[in-house]
Amino acid sequence: MSTSLLGKVALITGSSSGLGKAIAERYAALGADVIIHYSKSKAGADEVVRAITGMGRRAVAMQADVTQVADVERLFAEGLAAMGKLDIVVANAGVELLEVPVADFTEAQFDQLFGTNTKGTYFTLQQAARHVADHGRIIYVASSTTSFPTPGMAVYGGSKMGGRYVVEVLAKEIGPRGVTVNSIIPYAIDGSGVFADPAAFPEARKVLIENCPMGRLGTVDDVANLAEFFASDLASFVNGQHLLVNGGAIG
Repeated sequence: MSTSLLGKVALITGSSSGLGKAIAERYAALGADVIIHYSKSKAGADEVVRAITGMGRRAVAMQADVTQVADVERLFAEGLAAMGKLDIVVANAGVELLEVPVADFTEAQFDQLFGTNTKGTYFTLQQAARHVADHGRIIYVASSTTSFPTPGMAVYGGSKMGGRYVVEVLAKEIGPRGVTVNSIIPYAIDGSGVFADPAAFPEARKVLIENCPMGRLGTVDDVANLAEFFASDLASFVNGQHLLVNGGAIG
């Protein structure tokens, strides 16, 4: 067995930057053709497409607002029309909110995070279940805040929790088709999300590094490594699981 993805087609939501971009480029390097999804950054998505086509693989960029069910359905329909099949789906699109106590979050913040992180994930996983090929792979990118409740993270962590439950249910529902459904649970990631800017949230960054036995934040490659494993034949009997990528951190 190997991690070759030659002949496979992957759709990755939120893949114009950060974790999604790293996963998309890793899959292409392993031989997959890739559907790049973006919400707003067409320029970022086009850059990823150029990188992938430069590897000799096919890639297309498609816009969709994952908070809108019709957009999610269109994304999958157009992706299938462009590529002919779907072997791997990564539900990665999300938004973050740090350092907002329960007493202070607003309705607008709640609606934004649950609209993208919960509703968007639910309907992305639904479309994946309907359209991924037999013996395919479905992967959800969650957050370590779902494993370690953290002050200031109630809305973000709560919005990422629902997808973990769907993963376990869906693993049972479509496991008979040979499809595996698993979660990646990343720690704070340097170069991605709210930590894309090295100067952002300095106190939070300091605490996170201190809490990690390995003395650092995660990297996009740390997450892409696990996305590679879950997408490959090596994980053909790993189903309904949630794997932390956090360097042994306990909070």
